[in-house]
Amino acid sequence: MRTLRQIHAHFLKSPANSFCFYALSKILAFCALSPSGDLAYARRLFAQIPNPNVFSWNSLIRGSSQLPNASKEPIFLYKQMLQKGFAFPNSFTLAFVLKACSLILAFFEGRQIHCHAFKHGLYSSPFVQTGLLNFYAKCEELVAARLVFDEIPDKNLIAWSAMIGGYARVGLVNEALELFREMQGVGISPDEVTMVSVIQACAKAGALDLGKWVHAFIDRNGIKADLELKTALIDMYAKCGEIDRARKVFDGMDVRDTKAWSSMIVGLAIHGLVKNALELFSRMLESKVRPNHVTFIGVLSACAHSGLVSDGRRFWSIMHELGIEPMMEHYGCMVDLLCRSGLFEEAYSLVNTMPIMPNSIIWRTLLVGCKSNGNLDKAEIVAKQLLELEPLNAENYVLLSNLYASSSQWEKVSYMRKKMKDNGVKVVPGCSSIEVDGFLHEFVVGDESHPEIKEIRKALREITERVRLVGHEPWTSAVLHDVGEEEKEVALCEHSERLAIAFGLLKTKAPVPIRVVKNLRVCSDCHEVTKIISKAYDREIIVRDRVRFHQFVNGACSCNDFW
Repeated sequence: MRTLRQIHAHFLKSPANSFCFYALSKILAFCALSPSGDLAYARRLFAQIPNPNVFSWNSLIRGSSQLPNASKEPIFLYKQMLQKGFAFPNSFTLAFVLKACSLILAFFEGRQIHCHAFKHGLYSSPFVQTGLLNFYAKCEELVAARLVFDEIPDKNLIAWSAMIGGYARVGLVNEALELFREMQGVGISPDEVTMVSVIQACAKAGALDLGKWVHAFIDRNGIKADLELKTALIDMYAKCGEIDRARKVFDGMDVRDTKAWSSMIVGLAIHGLVKNALELFSRMLESKVRPNHVTFIGVLSACAHSGLVSDGRRFWSIMHELGIEPMMEHYGCMVDLLCRSGLFEEAYSLVNTMPIMPNSIIWRTLLVGCKSNGNLDKAEIVAKQLLELEPLNAENYVLLSNLYASSSQWEKVSYMRKKMKDNGVKVVPGCSSIEVDGFLHEFVVGDESHPEIKEIRKALREITERVRLVGHEPWTSAVLHDVGEEEKEVALCEHSERLAIAFGLLKTKAPVPIRVVKNLRVCSDCHEVTKIISKAYDREIIVRDRVRFHQFVNGACSCNDFW
């Protein structure tokens, strides 16, 4: 920049150069786009050009979209360009603005750019099409993304990767992997960016066999395993229940950044390997790698799931000492830790003194704490705050109903059910998936849709009988209906994870573990029954619920019944 300023000054000394816009646009481009440039200098220079050409507008729009903290500046610049009318946008202009829209998820503005692409006859440009595809994929508008993708005549690697990544972000793992196979079929060789998207899809769905196949594909095809790809593998193996494989990838890394350390720490934490997670955090500090917000979410959640109050308070202090301002997630971990450890009043006090407005997750954690600690007086105060923030979230009503049901306040349970109906609130059904032979099979509570449902129900009846023989009495208090005990028992047997486990017992043999992924938390009765199944059938069962992993072996769970 020092040299450029000298060139700029020398250029301005000659009056003949005053209106040489070509040279000024080149200077502007360097300032806006070079890694050693100065965007503030570019903005000042741009303001002095009477009628900037499209190249100058594009340089400033693109430069502002590359800032570390994404903003609406590129969109504002594009609006100014249209309003002033001195330059006509080209395909690069739209591609750069679409990238900015995708970074800040500006869906409304991106849709308008789509319209402008048709209006200005630029829709057929491959830059615009891939920009639109990436924009819709990032905004998780998969129907629109697929329409754009299907209209691209010559799909390049960027287009395939964007569409696969879009499916991966919303957890449509089968669609992502099917597209990956199509990509190979047409002769497009994937790169590390594509593979990160595929691995993320496997991680989200808990598809371990597919994840292993993808890892082998990377090695077999000599795809460069960079830092981001190796970190994605760590995350995938951790989320698929293979924490030892995740650790192997981590230990084999020559260079580890904050993201890699944090992924490994979080992975250990969700597996309940608290000691390992905290030891790794100490090693991270010794290695002079600075922790970030995610790192502390990992260590604080590890403490929460093991009731380590003193350790949690110590890490809370270390976070402040390092100058990391606690985010909502960190407060959520501390509230969870205190509630789980029987310190409800302290948790309640922390929430009421937070410097930021507590979100629904914080209030929901407190409501769960009310139930665990038997604090019905505070429950309705907490519920009021929660329902004001999220009046249409079914989980809030279910939690409150659960609390009333636990104390047999059936009138209040009925009132909550009526309120849900009046507000048009729909309960999110429990959904569990299991991977068998490379394909995901999904089950919802009371599912009748699976083609092998008759065999599954037969296996489920056998499981129920075996569970009864060991003396287990169903914990019917988990059923939120004022109905007979027999009906409650049937309702418990219909939970999605039991259907998935029954399918796993039908389709796999020991010593292959049964791996189930559930969208909600495991209920107490299902947790107890799965322990019994693991012993009665001599099978390892791994269940990933919304919060953590449960590894059931020989009648015991890795969470030590503290989840």
